[in-house]
Amino acid sequence: MFKKIFKNYRFPIILLISIIIGSIIGIIFKDKANVLEPLGQVFINMLFVIVVPLVFTTISSSIANMGSLKRLGKIFKNMIFIFIITSLIASVFMLIGVLIFKPTGIVENGEYVKESIDLGSKIVEMITVPDFYHLLSKSNMLPLIIFTILFGFCVRLCGEEAKGVAKVLTSLSKVMLKMINVIMWYAPIGLCAYFATLVGTYGPELIGSYAKSFILYLVMSILYYVIFYSLYAYLAYKKKGVKVFYKNILLSTITSLGTCSSLASLPANISTCDNMDLPKDVSEVVLPIGATIHMEGSSMASILKIAFLFSIFGRSFTGINDILIALLVAILSGVVMSGIPGGGLIGEMLIVSLYSFPSIAFPMIATIGWLVDAPATCLNVVGDIPSTMLISRLVDEESR
Repeated sequence: MFKKIFKNYRFPIILLISIIIGSIIGIIFKDKANVLEPLGQVFINMLFVIVVPLVFTTISSSIANMGSLKRLGKIFKNMIFIFIITSLIASVFMLIGVLIFKPTGIVENGEYVKESIDLGSKIVEMITVPDFYHLLSKSNMLPLIIFTILFGFCVRLCGEEAKGVAKVLTSLSKVMLKMINVIMWYAPIGLCAYFATLVGTYGPELIGSYAKSFILYLVMSILYYVIFYSLYAYLAYKKKGVKVFYKNILLSTITSLGTCSSLASLPANISTCDNMDLPKDVSEVVLPIGATIHMEGSSMASILKIAFLFSIFGRSFTGINDILIALLVAILSGVVMSGIPGGGLIGEMLIVSLYSFPSIAFPMIATIGWLVDAPATCLNVVGDIPSTMLISRLVDEESR
């Protein structure tokens, strides 16, 4: 059992060790550790270069090859409604947590301190660009995503005539994902050098900020699990629903923590729903889709990442426009981009782009993503069970 868990967490453990080594180097050598900065910058630049083709190929191929969803009928309608609402609730819950318990006390009073985003004046700039070549920049992630979705949708509308295009997009998507895997071979060296420079510049307080962020996420995850999953089960089937939920949920919880994968936990979720006697025509549709486009844990992680960066770079995270954009990004991360290979990377780039953070912010929040991966996966997996209960109840009521 422990060998299997270690195998699933081997790469995150290696990354964590490299981060620790880099941090120790930074603490010992301080500013002198900056000599390692080029090694870290190489890793960051490779990620930046891959992100635009990754976004285009993965999203467009996913949409172009999507099967017809008409047959889902009432199940699909209620599923999308529940997925969005639960992701929004998770995001708001985490937002309250980061506003009360700030994830870091570090404040960078440098050139990157900016005013809060004016949502009204920025809306056009956020979703469109004046010329095609602007889409090739990582600074315009949301317009690129919108264009890519439209492109994939049009490929699908063309049907058989564009079948070759869909196949090419799928192949390119696989190539881009393989490139991500190859780049990540260098991650231990790149992150070690990056954190040596980072800690050498900011001091050991940064490590405390990551620890505080992880503890905050862990506590909020446990509270969300107990409070809201109990609430959803109760809304679905009253006290009986809560009792049945906790009687059967252990398998999905342990599997998600052991595998750290939503897809790998899908068989456990299916077994759990079968043991709960939930309608098969609902669970067999909701669970596979939920394993790819319903991630409450990812939504909560997005809020934490945004609040972390605001604090690091000395920006106030209290403006209503900043908060609304954060909630939008969190829902996109939990319901839209979670279903796309490399969606976590895309979500992090979107955060950096929308809030105009410097490029150094990207590996900062990518690190948070790795730290909270296990509890986030647990929420992503287990959350599909009470959602299936709610959807089953709504579908049954509409069928009467």
